[in-house]
Amino acid sequence: MSYIPTPEQALELTKRYNKEPFHIQHAETVGKVLGEIAKTRDPGNEAYWTAVGILHDIDFELWPEQHCVKANELLHELDIDEGVIHAVVSHGYGICSDVEPTRDMEKVLFACDEFTGLIWAAAKMRPTGYEGMEAKSVMKKFKDKKFAAGCSRDIISRGAEMLGMTVPELADMTLKAMMA
Repeated sequence: MSYIPTPEQALELTKRYNKEPFHIQHAETVGKVLGEIAKTRDPGNEAYWTAVGILHDIDFELWPEQHCVKANELLHELDIDEGVIHAVVSHGYGICSDVEPTRDMEKVLFACDEFTGLIWAAAKMRPTGYEGMEAKSVMKKFKDKKFAAGCSRDIISRGAEMLGMTVPELADMTLKAMMA
């Protein structure tokens, strides 16, 4: 019988396959962002969104070349709910997966995953961190292709489009969720 993990169970599973503090922090950040966004987009399902966010890169540290493929196998072996698996695998759509995000939560995950990295890097550069940070300063960093070069602007733009948002609107939503 498959199950939907709680955020605590999701973190425990993520830590089982990830040891790097950065990967664990990223999982927690994306989980937090999804949980915060769920408060307005899918009230009552914050824990579900959070768990998916935490699990999204469960396979990345051990199998970066098979990202999302291994997650699919691993989560099936762990008897995780099909909806969770679809959401996790779909965040790599067009990158390392052919599973398309179809539900709102999946599109939010696709859109926010990369943006959290860029926003985190921008906050690290500021003496006040996230305090007082605004979307317009995030957008300046977004436009600077050399800044956080590993964060794909194309993926962020595609995610915004999936959600019917502009990139600045997505920046604002993601930043507010990270700061909550």
